Amino acid sequence: MPKKIQILIIGHNGNITPEVEKIAYETGVEVAKSGAVLITGGLDGVMNAACHGAKDAGGLTVGIIPQSEASFANQYCDIVIPSGMGLARDFLNALSGDGVIIIGGGSGTLSETCAAYMHKRPIVAIKNSGGIAEKYADQYLDHRKSIQIIGVSSPKEAVKTILEKINST
Repeated sequence: MPKKIQILIIGHNGNITPEVEKIAYETGVEVAKSGAVLITGGLDGVMNAACHGAKDAGGLTVGIIPQSEASFANQYCDIVIPSGMGLARDFLNALSGDGVIIIGGGSGTLSETCAAYMHKRPIVAIKNSGGIAEKYADQYLDHRKSIQIIGVSSPKEAVKTILEKINST
């Protein structure tokens, strides 16, 4: 059996707007419908909403959490990897996905985005979700122009685009 594609969704932790929650939930649904495995940081906010959507659509979810105890993960994680690494787990998350979808996000999301960028993982940003996604959509992170972060307008377009990028590498 071939390896399943793994898509990392990153974004705001904690309280998110209803609009961002809907985007994250729908993106999780689209990942599940594609047959890919959804990977997140396993906590609240975008991670929780994306996992919820994937679970509702029958998908498999993995949460790589910064804590050392699985009980910190959101309830929609099928598999919990308690890294015990704190913020350093951002690199583990970035390298666990064959591609990355950014929804909103702050400094932690930027850290994961930078790690994925340095390792030339395909990255898609949903433009209307604010935060890091909005700021870096259709941009490069630095002068090396390793990979462009592709800006998209919807969850469906995000998953379609990231799968195309993953399958072309």
